Amino acid sequence: MGVVFFLLLAVVVLVVVGAAVMDIVALVLWWALIGLIIGALARVVLPGPRGIGILQTILFGIAGSLLGGIVANALDVGGLIQFVIAILVAAVLITSFGDGNRRAGVAP
Repeated sequence: MGVVFFLLLAVVVLVVVGAAVMDIVALVLWWALIGLIIGALARVVLPGPRGIGILQTILFGIAGSLLGGIVANALDVGGLIQFVIAILVAAVLITSFGDGNRRAGVAP
């Protein structure tokens, strides 16, 4: 009887841990998707080529969306204005780091 209880307990623990891991994976994929969209829109807004690759664009998009959300919450705005602020912050990050990479001769 004790072995069955521990097996059942192990199955329950594995299901709970598996669900938590799936939630984390879904959250990371969501951040990557939003980062890609925000980063791509920020690069569209900026004229000329940038010295960064797609991974840096995604990371700057994620950072732009997080920082844009913080700024929008501080200004007590939301919705479309928060989206625009996120794109602007990502564009500033891409400009700052992309131009630095291009001047340093780093390949995208």
